[in-house]
Amino acid sequence: MSNGNVITEAISDAAEAVADKAKEVGDAVANTKAGKAVGSAVKKAKKTAGKARKAAGKAVDDAKAKAASAVETVKAKVAGAKKAAKKTAKKAAKKVAAKKAATKKAVKKVAKKATAKKAAVKKAVKKVARKAVAKKAVAKKAPAKKAVKKAAKKAAPKKAAKKAAKKK
Repeated sequence: MSNGNVITEAISDAAEAVADKAKEVGDAVANTKAGKAVGSAVKKAKKTAGKARKAAGKAVDDAKAKAASAVETVKAKVAGAKKAAKKTAKKAAKKVAAKKAATKKAVKKVAKKATAKKAAVKKAVKKVARKAVAKKAVAKKAPAKKAVKKAAKKAAPKKAAKKAAKKK
């Protein structure tokens, strides 16, 4: 054996002896009144810490629930505001559409009246034109008839004269 192994073995034995002695001292302290009080205090502290952890967890959960509720409330209000805005926009659009329709209707009415007046004017013009054409025709026919009658009158005495001349 070398010197190094002996030293390592001696140190290991010493460490074990110190550990045993510490355990003995710890047990002795734990079994004393003060040790028991410390142990009890440690247990109480652990119990209090556990309760505090639970209370903190509950507080966090409650806060989360309240925050979620607040978010839902805000969302509902925003949705309501959006809905109202949409409704207002639809109303405005309907009004614009109604005005547009009324304008179209008025334009159609005016156009219809103008068309009716135009048709009446055309009808009157045609009527006047027909009368003028009829008057012209009558005017042209009348002199022709007059000329025929005049010629017939002139011819009548000649025929009578010719008849009379033939009889002689």
